[in-house]
Amino acid sequence: MTKRIVVIAAVCMWLALSCFASDADDRAKDVKRLESAGEIIREIMNTPDKGIPEEIAGSAKCIAVVPHLIKGAFIFGGEYGQGVASCRTNQGWSAPAFFGMGGGSFGFQIGGEGIDLVMVIMNNAGMERFLHRKFKIGADASAAAGPVGRHAQAGTDWSLSTEILTYSRAKGLFAGISLNGVVVSQNSKRIRSFYGRNVPFRTILTGQVASPSDSAPFTGEVARYFIASKGK
Repeated sequence: MTKRIVVIAAVCMWLALSCFASDADDRAKDVKRLESAGEIIREIMNTPDKGIPEEIAGSAKCIAVVPHLIKGAFIFGGEYGQGVASCRTNQGWSAPAFFGMGGGSFGFQIGGEGIDLVMVIMNNAGMERFLHRKFKIGADASAAAGPVGRHAQAGTDWSLSTEILTYSRAKGLFAGISLNGVVVSQNSKRIRSFYGRNVPFRTILTGQVASPSDSAPFTGEVARYFIASKGK
């Protein structure tokens, strides 16, 4: 009986240590994703003539970045990626929330590519959609490929009706991209591993959660480059 108790105790200890190590590894991956997202923002905004126009950056309600979104497959096309987002609040930019995105389309496609994806949520309607646990781009929220350059061209409707502007970067080229049909959803697992507890998407993105210090590589770059336009 004593031997059995010792074995059970050893197994329990091993399981506990394994879970702790797994949680630490998961959080390290979360931090790495934040660092990658911040680097993408910095590199894009440091090339203003080929980046996100100033008018759009100043009007943005939320910024969402997916480092290395996977696109393409054999026979069935699709997208899959894990990203981080922050929204503008009265106290500045919110703590980061983790989300996943995926979608598919039928078509004869062979091959694939990895792109860096940036989504800029432009108005309150788009922000409200993004605060939901799950929504589909194009069906639940209007989206369009975003303009590129130092300034948005006159005549575009980005500030009037489009809820989300989408951008991609592949092989050094930064351009708008269409993501109609792609589903964006809260990644509860990543949120739990990063914050150590379950926190609702809306709670994080509305500024009700303090931003951990190791989220600064992402939230710091967003705050640096997406400064509110006067009157916003």
